[in-house]
Amino acid sequence: MDPALVSPRHEAIERHEPVHHWRAAQLLRLGIPAPLAEVYADRLDWHQIARLVQRGCPPRLALRIAG
Repeated sequence: MDPALVSPRHEAIERHEPVHHWRAAQLLRLGIPAPLAEVYADRLDWHQIARLVQRGCPPRLALRIAG
């Protein structure tokens, strides 16, 4: 995603390696492929993805909705 196209509510979250890896792991657990989990771990709230997936939304579609 082009940083210039990111809306203010989707600004990148400050990256701290342990936190980044934990967020990526949460996305992986939800079914997001590893490369996408790494890219989006610091760009969105994984809780939003989790809510969508728990309601039956396919993981990749949840990522598109939240992203």
